[in-house]
Amino acid sequence: MSVMHIGVKPQAEIRARLIAIAKGEVKPENNEPRVWFPSIRSLAEILSDQNRDLLKMIAENQPQSLKELAALSGRAPSNLSRSLKTMSHYGLVKMEKHEKSVRPIALATEFHIHI
Repeated sequence: MSVMHIGVKPQAEIRARLIAIAKGEVKPENNEPRVWFPSIRSLAEILSDQNRDLLKMIAENQPQSLKELAALSGRAPSNLSRSLKTMSHYGLVKMEKHEKSVRPIALATEFHIHI
């Protein structure tokens, strides 16, 4: 499993950096963050102990559906779905559609935080 680099900067700095990258003024290095959070607090909410455990569970067990993951984790499907949607938004999880089900795929279980 790969290591994900995550950055924490105020929203205005994140926006300015993205604009500079889009204009070609800045070229990100390979080990620079691709995922940004506006505060340590928002990062901590997404990478809570419970969510990190969930990512490890997905990586280790490779569940084929949300129903299977709900059974493995003991979490309610609605709560699980909400958490996975948020983590998917930040690029921590990929939700792969298979016929009538959705398969979660953990994209990282280790993180380097750049502040």
